Amino acid sequence: MLSNAKKITVLTPLVALLLSGCTGQELLGKNGVDPLYSFPVTSNETPYSQCLEDLAKVSGNNLPTFAVGEIDDKTGQVNYTANGHQLTQGVTEMVISALGKTGKANLVERSDLRIPLAEVKLAEQGRLSRPLSAYTGIPASDFIVMGALTELNYNIVSGGASLAIEGIGGGVKMVVINVALDLRVVNSRNFSVSYITSLQKQIYGYEVDANVFRFFGNTLVEFDAGKIKNEPLQLGVRSVVEMAVYQIMTDFLHLPSEQKCSLTQTDHMAKQLDRLATQSKGE
Repeated sequence: MLSNAKKITVLTPLVALLLSGCTGQELLGKNGVDPLYSFPVTSNETPYSQCLEDLAKVSGNNLPTFAVGEIDDKTGQVNYTANGHQLTQGVTEMVISALGKTGKANLVERSDLRIPLAEVKLAEQGRLSRPLSAYTGIPASDFIVMGALTELNYNIVSGGASLAIEGIGGGVKMVVINVALDLRVVNSRNFSVSYITSLQKQIYGYEVDANVFRFFGNTLVEFDAGKIKNEPLQLGVRSVVEMAVYQIMTDFLHLPSEQKCSLTQTDHMAKQLDRLATQSKGE
């Protein structure tokens, strides 16, 4: 077998030849490279999307007009490693999309009025093809949806196990976190809060790995095999948003609901209250 020094001696001229004979463009081709393109574009849905879309099949007219305010991320969670926010900053747009899926809401823009107001300003200056009088029929909203992402809790449950014997082993890890959303519906005529909902969703992820280590001569050969699968965090946010909008349309506006779309009720905190009451009596 060739020693490491001899291998380097043989490889060096070959590497030099490649580097001197070919530029980067020649290696990649004059027309560039074909970009990696894996999966097709698909619709962006959650399990609750079908609940919203089923509402569009319900007959009805005289639809209410909704405006959606800025729905902020108020969790205060920042990913310092990636220099960004942990949660999506597009919840306002998610709520607008969810209302649109129902087919039972007229929507008016209130979140970003910079372009519409610029249009009106240009009309005032006589610089548009339509007169200013065309803007007198702008529809008012009946309800305004407002709120915020309010919770992002890590390590509600986390755990794992691993075993290795003489360099051969494997392990598994799992984690559960949750996100929460608080929304309210404001009556545009008198600014009273007409409806409130507070929802949360737990998000699950797991990792399985297997490691095999072997020595060949003086060389350690390591083989890693594993699998990581996480429920997408932002998909969890969109799921909570769509369930909240479904509640607005059914609980608040009294559109018919379906059993499969019912909110899953938990009594975790009620159990804790009972435990604390029992504990208090025992003291």
